[in-house]
Amino acid sequence: MRVVAVCQDELVIRTLDDVLEPSFDVEFLLESGPLARRLHDAGLPITVGDPRRIDTYLKADISPSTCFLVEDNGRRSVKKTLAAIRDAGGTLTYVVHTGVAVQPRNSDALKAEFPDVADMDLSELVRPALVTELSRSMTRARVQQYQRYFADADRVLILLHNDPDPDALASGLALRNLLRRTKTTAIIGAMQGVTRPENLRMANMLDIHVEPITPTSFRDFDRIATVDVQPHYFGGLLPRVDLVVDHHPEQQGYIAVFKDIRADYGSTSTILTEHLRAVDVNISERTATAMLYAIKSDTLFFARHTNRVDLEAFTFLYPLADAALIRKMEGAEITLERLEYVTRASQGGLMRDQVFCAFIGEAPREDFIPYTADFFLQLEDVKWTIIAGVVGECLIISVRNLGYSRNAGEFVKRWFADIGSAGGHRAMAKAVVPMERFRAKFGELEGPAITARIAEMAEQFLHEPAPDKKKEPVAR
Repeated sequence: MRVVAVCQDELVIRTLDDVLEPSFDVEFLLESGPLARRLHDAGLPITVGDPRRIDTYLKADISPSTCFLVEDNGRRSVKKTLAAIRDAGGTLTYVVHTGVAVQPRNSDALKAEFPDVADMDLSELVRPALVTELSRSMTRARVQQYQRYFADADRVLILLHNDPDPDALASGLALRNLLRRTKTTAIIGAMQGVTRPENLRMANMLDIHVEPITPTSFRDFDRIATVDVQPHYFGGLLPRVDLVVDHHPEQQGYIAVFKDIRADYGSTSTILTEHLRAVDVNISERTATAMLYAIKSDTLFFARHTNRVDLEAFTFLYPLADAALIRKMEGAEITLERLEYVTRASQGGLMRDQVFCAFIGEAPREDFIPYTADFFLQLEDVKWTIIAGVVGECLIISVRNLGYSRNAGEFVKRWFADIGSAGGHRAMAKAVVPMERFRAKFGELEGPAITARIAEMAEQFLHEPAPDKKKEPVAR
């Protein structure tokens, strides 16, 4: 395609030439003779003429398919130039704003007279690439610093949260690659191992071994890193760490030599994808497969808490990963054991104003509760699910929603933060409350009464005015 750029600023001309030259047949129309000669001597395709005259474009032998870029630096009206291009037969025209932002009234007037002309802001075109490159440089410096800090350690612990999920497993594997370690010099560990069937399947298929860790064994390691979790999660057992990489809202109460916490990211694997790319580490098919599956899992395939960078990481990892293995890992997650708790919720649940609440009683494993919450969120007309169950001596409350209404993390914090741990993101949250504290606050409730009380909490919360400023706490 032929592009005629009507520009008078040397920096804009050189920028457009660098950007457009590889893909388009570009020429520049200038008024200034001295600038034109200097740029022509530099090898740029330059024509000198008055951009406000129709014959300037007729002499240039334009066609309806010629694209025009008209620089608007805010100092002089571009109306006469646009009129000349239109009257000469130009039909594809963009105004590139390079100076002070155009006043809305002037922009509206321009649109009214030239409805087919499109606007673009040069700063908006330059900013994404510039911000991306600067961010990558900053990430590279950060990664190189912690790589050097870990380099002389004999034994490294990469600590995951209890019952690690795909994002934790993949992040542990990715960090071990970043540190250029083996499974013997960098242990991936957790105080409570993998139990959920789909997570066990992932760990087995990708040969990710998670070693059991006790607080007394922390001193056996020269360096400790946590991924997809922050040290406060361990209840004071880990007051100091060397590195924290996490995508949950930042918490206080610990010391870290290095940390990279980005609560606006959908997964920790996305952060570590940026780390790997920043220092040009070769990503194996195994690691790429784990991270791709983790991003897909943590964002519910971009249905919740997703950032543009999650999509970019997914796009980058996809050709490196084994898609067939990911399909096999996803497998069929419905089991007879899980269906038992889905049935309990179905039989005893309440549906009010597109909110489904249920108490499923005692469960041998915690994962039955979020599974049931995810299951019922798939139902037609359900926008929120709140599922509670008892594991050991604690009431576990799992909350899910579609992500565009009130904040799930704020809901659990509103009702349970004073008697247990509570928090999460906008679309998913969790609370863990000792049963004795729950009964002390809400009374001696059993079975259907717990379901009814949770439904009342949801109704009250969702009809309250939303706070002006939300701060999302962390949860698992």
